[in-house]
Amino acid sequence: MTNTATQAPPAFPMPRSCPFGPPPQYAELGQEAPISRVTLQDGKQAWLITGHALARRFLSSDKISSNRANPGFPQLIPGVASVPLKGTIVAMDPPEHSRHRRMITNEFTVKRVKQMRPEIQRITDRAIDEMLAGPRPADLVEALSLPVPSLVICELLGVPYADRGQFQGRTKIILSRNATSEQRRDTALWLRQYINGLVVAKETEPGEDLLSRLIGKYRDIDAYDRETLTGIGLLLLVGGHETTANMISLSVASLLDDPELPAGLRERPEQTPQLVEELLRFHSIVDNATSRVVVEDFELDGVTFRAGDGVIVAAAAANHDPDVFTRPDQIDTDRGARHHLAFGFGIHQCLGQNLARLELEVVLNTLFARIPNLALADPLERLPFKNDALVYGIHRLPVTW
Repeated sequence: MTNTATQAPPAFPMPRSCPFGPPPQYAELGQEAPISRVTLQDGKQAWLITGHALARRFLSSDKISSNRANPGFPQLIPGVASVPLKGTIVAMDPPEHSRHRRMITNEFTVKRVKQMRPEIQRITDRAIDEMLAGPRPADLVEALSLPVPSLVICELLGVPYADRGQFQGRTKIILSRNATSEQRRDTALWLRQYINGLVVAKETEPGEDLLSRLIGKYRDIDAYDRETLTGIGLLLLVGGHETTANMISLSVASLLDDPELPAGLRERPEQTPQLVEELLRFHSIVDNATSRVVVEDFELDGVTFRAGDGVIVAAAAANHDPDVFTRPDQIDTDRGARHHLAFGFGIHQCLGQNLARLELEVVLNTLFARIPNLALADPLERLPFKNDALVYGIHRLPVTW
């Protein structure tokens, strides 16, 4: 796959050919050049980093930016620059990013998230109760994977759960590569308006939810801005259910594909956190959210990045780097893969990672303890996997028992 003077760099994003593994081209690129050039859908070129160590070094640099409005930022979805971004901290740089992240971080500490375990357990049990009372086979995506994280994020933000259908459908449009620029912009505007309405209501009638607490925190330092908080709420809403829902579905499919894995889960539930880390590494569903633009020339591993260059860190490639993870294409519950990049790395590492871990742990332990004879109702190769979205996942997962 070596590029020549007459050969254009390979197209990006690269489709996955296996239900679980990353695009096979990643391995080829990793062997030939862990930093290489790719061609984006808009015709522009960008750098692609596939090596784990290089990815961490790059994401630690202070010479890169997350500002999506920068002309050099690699747009993985054409037209995404038209989406309103105010308050979206993933698109901010220090010191603005640092200021807002400090306001939110303590809402997602391990200690704070642990306090949510009883509620997550209750939500999970109720979803499984309803699935068991319904017809077989059941679609695990609709019965469990989507409802649990959706209800958790609704509870956290103070969003009426009855409205979940509206934001779930619209989230898929924003994350889809097949949506038009107009569809994506209109959808983002609708979601912002929806969250803005919630924020306005909580300004005068605060509740016991995260948005209400953030309003109070910003007011305490005389820095409250409604539009900024709306953007923060929108980011948490969109990122808080779609990613975890896809991880639940893919994790269950992986476990059901290997009978030894669910058996180990039932026999040693205390080791589930370790299994969750390995599943996060293995699937790497948010493969290329760690895109950046270079703002100051610097060199990495003999490659010179120029100001204005777009760079994509392929998390799935880094998480399958054989120099770091032995037998990377296998799920190894004893691996201890906490240094994976499934949640990114550096100052923009995912805020909600502790919540996602806990949701996965509770759902997997509860599901396989309560339904020990759970099985796939369709062969794995027939499952409709997503290749058209920024968040890799599965559309449908028929299961029986």
